[in-house]
Amino acid sequence: MAGKSILIVDDEAPIREMIAVALEMAGYECLEAENAPQAHALIVDRKPDLILLDWMLPGTSGIELARRLKRDELTAGTPIIMLTAKGEEDNKIQGLEVGADDYITKPFSPRELVARLKAVLRRAGVSDGETPIEVGGLVLDPLGHRVTLDGTPAEMGPTEYRLLQFFMTHQERAYTRSQLLDQVWGGNVYVEERTVDVHIRRLRKALGERYEHLVQTVRGTGYRFSTKS
Repeated sequence: MAGKSILIVDDEAPIREMIAVALEMAGYECLEAENAPQAHALIVDRKPDLILLDWMLPGTSGIELARRLKRDELTAGTPIIMLTAKGEEDNKIQGLEVGADDYITKPFSPRELVARLKAVLRRAGVSDGETPIEVGGLVLDPLGHRVTLDGTPAEMGPTEYRLLQFFMTHQERAYTRSQLLDQVWGGNVYVEERTVDVHIRRLRKALGERYEHLVQTVRGTGYRFSTKS
C-alpha cells in the first residue's frame, strides 16, 4: 500500500505533524488540512486514497464533512477513518453510521494507526496504481505512463491519457461533463464544459477505429467507458 496518498484533517498542527511523520516513514504521501473547507478542496483536487478525519473541527465538524462526502457519489468511495478523543460508544456508532470505515480514539500509537489504515485500504480494494489495466488489446500502463493498442504505442496528450485512465478505472458508469472536469482536470481549475467534448474527440482519435467505440456518448448525461454496445 506504500505510495498511497492520505489526507490528514485536524485543526491541531502538532497532531498533523506527528501523524504525517509516522505515515511518511511507512511510505505514504501525506496531505494536510486544518478545517473542512481546506479538506474538501484537497479532496476534489488531489483525490486522496484515504482520509484521516478529526471529529472536532472548527466550523463544519468532521462528522458533518464525512456525511457530505459519503452522500456525494464522486467521493462516497473514499475510505474515512475518524480520529477523536471521544471514546464513548454512541459517538463511535454515530461515526460509523454516517459512513466512516473505522474509528480510532486518541491517544493512539503510530503503529496502530498504520495497521488500521492498511486494513481499511485493503477492505476498500484501493488499487495499487501500478498494475497495467487491459481491455482486450488496449493496455494502459500507469508505471510507464503509456498506452498501447494491440502492442503498438498510442499517441495521445497528457489530458487524453488522464481521461482514459479515469475511464478505464471507472468502467460501465456514465459521468457528466462537470464530473469529468472535477475528476480529470481538478475542482480548482476553471475549464468550460465543452472542453471535455474536445478532449473526448481527441481521445477517440488516438484510440483509433478499433477502440474508439469504448468511449460512448450518453445522451442527456455525458460519457462512459464501456465494452458493451
